[in-house]
Amino acid sequence: MIRRNPMALKEFEFGFGKTTQKVSLPEEHILDILEGAPTPACDVKAATLECMRHPIGSKPLTEIVSKGDKVCIVCADVTRIWNHSDQYVIHIVNELNRGGIPDDDICILFAQGTHREQTPEEDIAVVGEELTHRVKLYQHRCKQMDELVHVGDTKRGTPVWLNKHAVEADKIIVVDGITPHLFAGYGGGRKLILPGVAGDETIQINHCHALGEKFGSGINPKTRSTLLDDNPVSDDMQEASDMVKPAFLVHSVINSEGQICRMVGGDPYEAWLEGTKLVYKTQKVPYTDKADIVFACAGGYPKDVSLYQGSKCYDPSDVVTKKGGVIIAIMEASDIYEPAAYLDSFKYETEADMEKALREHFTIPFFVAFNLFCMTHQYTIILVTKPENFEAIRKTNQIPVATVEEAWEIAKKKMEDEGKKDYTITVMAHCASIVPYKD
Repeated sequence: MIRRNPMALKEFEFGFGKTTQKVSLPEEHILDILEGAPTPACDVKAATLECMRHPIGSKPLTEIVSKGDKVCIVCADVTRIWNHSDQYVIHIVNELNRGGIPDDDICILFAQGTHREQTPEEDIAVVGEELTHRVKLYQHRCKQMDELVHVGDTKRGTPVWLNKHAVEADKIIVVDGITPHLFAGYGGGRKLILPGVAGDETIQINHCHALGEKFGSGINPKTRSTLLDDNPVSDDMQEASDMVKPAFLVHSVINSEGQICRMVGGDPYEAWLEGTKLVYKTQKVPYTDKADIVFACAGGYPKDVSLYQGSKCYDPSDVVTKKGGVIIAIMEASDIYEPAAYLDSFKYETEADMEKALREHFTIPFFVAFNLFCMTHQYTIILVTKPENFEAIRKTNQIPVATVEEAWEIAKKKMEDEGKKDYTITVMAHCASIVPYKD
């Protein structure tokens, strides 16, 4: 570790909802400051048109569709507006018009998975106001069986029930951004179909593969962030997606500043896979060693709109923190009870009790809660959040505080109590946008 002036302090600023919080840390203890590779923002319209007219593994979009086709754009919901879909879905619709598909033959189906329906304001946030007046919009409701169609079963036994608006369309276009995913390896692509527009039973059975085969084995090591080879969750999703054969994909790639830096388009698998490689290249960051204290910020709104969404910051911090160390997670979580099932999952005394219950009734929020619960028994996790969240946060086995300064004081005290004078600090101000790896 490079030694610095022991008296010098370095100020860090972290996104906290739509505001920020600051803290000054001693430079001599800073081991790593992990940020994604600087990647300039792109001209979104130009990049979107380019990826549709010169796609990966596919003919141009206007040659994929034919006059008379009913086209369903399956678009990620409001929890994914970090992908800035409101900036480019309009260009997809206009390109479809150019290919002979009028607005009346186009619909947008929001890929909510198990999430709640969106408000009209949230529809605008996802696709922009103009499109809310031009094309039909549908909310996916995973428990409405009369809105679902059974299209087959996967080789792993997952019954695939999908939204009828997607199944009955002549052509499906999947729209999202690509980012590492806790247990599917990467988001986007096949995830727009499963879980995006799948039935509740389909989603839960698929996601059960995120657990090991036997009780007590906990989380399946094949189902982790950035892992795609032999990932049973991802493979099952892909098989389900192939059953309805989406015709085209348009996805964004986001830089560390939260801006669109690339657009990928084309074959729903090949273009998505190329996008995952771009994301890894953009987000991979070498770290020196595991640290005693790690500052892990979700990145501000909308990535920290809820504890559930902000939980994506825990996985990278798990990689770079010493066992028994301190993780200072930073997320405002203004919508902390969304979904309610997430916080309701923190009611077990032991990991074994929680795993047993999870295996009996797997849900996505329950699994994400289980992942965090396991981590709280390996690290001291301090969560910087709104004071009104404190009571709920204590149930998760985390220590709630209102400011990064308070969290820092608690972490320093722990180092002092343990007699660690040479402790190390790692800072990740955009934790959800990086993939730490040991160089």
